[in-house]
Amino acid sequence: MNKIYLIAGIGADTRVYNNIDLHGYEAIPVDWIEPDSRDTLAMYAQKLIYQYHIAPNSVVIGNSLGGMIAIEIAKQVPLDKVILISSIKTIDEAPGYFGFFRRVPVYRIIPKKLYSSLGFLIELVFGEMNSADKALFKDMLAKSSAQFLRWAMDAALSWDNTTQIPDVYHITGDKHLIFNYKKIKNVAIVKGGTHIMIFDKAKEINKLLRDILKKK
Repeated sequence: MNKIYLIAGIGADTRVYNNIDLHGYEAIPVDWIEPDSRDTLAMYAQKLIYQYHIAPNSVVIGNSLGGMIAIEIAKQVPLDKVILISSIKTIDEAPGYFGFFRRVPVYRIIPKKLYSSLGFLIELVFGEMNSADKALFKDMLAKSSAQFLRWAMDAALSWDNTTQIPDVYHITGDKHLIFNYKKIKNVAIVKGGTHIMIFDKAKEINKLLRDILKKK
């Protein structure tokens, strides 16, 4: 049976997969490792490949930033499947504000020590959520490394992938505030799905995942 590696997004950890049902599969949560400030997403993907022994014919599921890293892993290791949730495949699918923040990186004026204290912005950016989910996301952010958060923002905004990877399956929501589903091609749309639909739309996502994982 192929191993399935789970990669979270910025400010989160693999608890974002708490509601995802991969019963019957060998699922391996990928914890963040501290990056070098000069690492690109491709370089960081290489470190994860080495750290977790990600072998050919594995499956990688990536949420948000984790999806972008999954694409970079697939460029280095021939995977059986790459599954993106609330993410993008190429820079062509990135929102216009990526270009703005590349030119005007105002987020860099925030002191690193304050990054993990931005929990009050979670619902504004990710969308409405219930109190339990909000508390969990705030806890994940509070426990995130400030160095990692700053690096991740820089690396994501600098990402310039144009390579079309085979065997990529993409799931996003039509209420996504970060990545506009209208810019994304070849994607399964979850009605009402926001950036945190991996939590509140898990039933729909689990059905899509079961169908994808059965594909030969």
